[in-house]
Amino acid sequence: MRLPLALIANVRLLNSGFRIRHSIHNGVTKTSLLSSHNICSGAERTWIKPAGFDTGVKTYNSLTKQKEPLVLAQERIATWYSCGPTVYDHAHLGHACSYVRFDILQRILSRIFEINVIHVMVITDIDDKIIQRSLEVSNISPTVLARMHEEEFKRDMQALRVLPPAVYMRVTDNIPQIVAFIKRIIGNGHAYVTSQGNVYFDTQSIGNRYGKLVNLGGIVGELGAQDKRDPRDFALWKASKPHEPHWESPWGQGRPGWHIECSTIASSVFGSQLDIHSGGIDLAFPHHENEIAQSEAYHQCEQWGNYFLHSGHLHLKGSVEKMSKSLKNYVTIKDFLKSYTANEFRLFCLLTRYRSAIDYSDASMSEARSTLSTISAFCHNAQAYMQGHLQCQPIEEGILWERLSATQSSVRKALADDFDTPKTVDAIMSLIHHGNCQLQPTAKSLQHYKSFVFFLNNVVEELVHFRSEVRKFALSVEDQAPQDPLTGSEIQKRHPQPDRVPLLNACDAFRNNLAPLGVHIKVRFHPIRLSPEERLKGKFMVIILAWYTVEVPFDFQKPKGIITK
Repeated sequence: MRLPLALIANVRLLNSGFRIRHSIHNGVTKTSLLSSHNICSGAERTWIKPAGFDTGVKTYNSLTKQKEPLVLAQERIATWYSCGPTVYDHAHLGHACSYVRFDILQRILSRIFEINVIHVMVITDIDDKIIQRSLEVSNISPTVLARMHEEEFKRDMQALRVLPPAVYMRVTDNIPQIVAFIKRIIGNGHAYVTSQGNVYFDTQSIGNRYGKLVNLGGIVGELGAQDKRDPRDFALWKASKPHEPHWESPWGQGRPGWHIECSTIASSVFGSQLDIHSGGIDLAFPHHENEIAQSEAYHQCEQWGNYFLHSGHLHLKGSVEKMSKSLKNYVTIKDFLKSYTANEFRLFCLLTRYRSAIDYSDASMSEARSTLSTISAFCHNAQAYMQGHLQCQPIEEGILWERLSATQSSVRKALADDFDTPKTVDAIMSLIHHGNCQLQPTAKSLQHYKSFVFFLNNVVEELVHFRSEVRKFALSVEDQAPQDPLTGSEIQKRHPQPDRVPLLNACDAFRNNLAPLGVHIKVRFHPIRLSPEERLKGKFMVIILAWYTVEVPFDFQKPKGIITK
């Protein structure tokens, strides 16, 4: 019997990062304004359940503070808007966590529930932070700074295997639309112009509708402005200051406020109704709250966005503060990917609910790496069996199909319950356990495999020794490589000659290329002592050779060259 393809496909749902492409519906048009009976009454905050296509999914809606059936305006099409980055600095893991988590949700909707997700993301390329950073960095304009970090952000997302949206839209490419949007809000009686040339949203004009997402309580709104009628009022247009980028408007030269960009761009694409709006929980107030206010004031509707989804913060282990640039407690995406892979980070995100805060540490990443390794090993063994390269006891087909069917049902049920990825991972790991029980090799197969292991270990030793010698030569100051071994600190202090840098790069590439094959070369400067249990039952066999540790995923028989005492 050949192992059921569905079994491997089910497992690869995690291992491949849910590889799937979004399909874009060609018939999408802007929706028209709602009829007169939907005009805001100014007295209601009640969420209105949408009419349309029920996806069978329940998701936590920040508007109601509970799980609600996910109902889309159009059959099998989800309109989705997300707040993108303010591009003034490097993106960090806190950003990555939010984008990867929502990428997972979109893939689940596409792959499992066959929903076409039309995703639009804004790039904030004009903002106080961008202007301030450009002043701190000599000889660079806010525009150049923003473009530089925008491209870096896109490269980071690609490296993390986050699917790009249907379209990225920059704020500065939509200034005329933003001006028109503000003019209409003023015309509808929900904004006012000050003598200083600023335009503010009038929160009093919508009564207690302001506060749909959060209980405002003692919140007083944005500080710093002296020409507002109410402390809760927020800027739609800011009058220009000397040496700042500015655009023409009916109220004088200036630039958009922070919140108006998202309402304008989302409305220009999706019209007066949006299925899903997403972002980090820190954006709920004031950003998303203000988006709702100004969008419903513009469209004169009772409900603009039907579902608001918020992801939890990422914390450094032991810290109560979120990872952020302002606190200087962040790890950039580029630096993170020097130590871990995109799939390992995705598994790290899958092990918690997307709404939950998540602790980042070496231990939590090790758990994700171990889980991914188990999944990869099973897929490898299953493929080997299907290709006739792994001889094992007869497969109990009935039990296998039964467990596969039960797992598929469990996975779908968990994902339909607010995208419960931890429960999904548990179900799939249970399936892998039972699959591994079926794939136990026979004694004859085991003997052949042992022989192959010894052969492979010898090859690995020679390859790593050769790499070590090349690297030692590249790091040597003089033409003649030193005769005495170097200490770790001495190696780290070495600066290679320019013409030998390509050799070091080749050594690094060799190391990185071996990692996906299960061979990990790590710099170690102290001998490793293994207990008898670790040597016989350890998950990895460890070979110490020429200042390096080579980890090879073989679960039996001490390979040649291992240090035992």
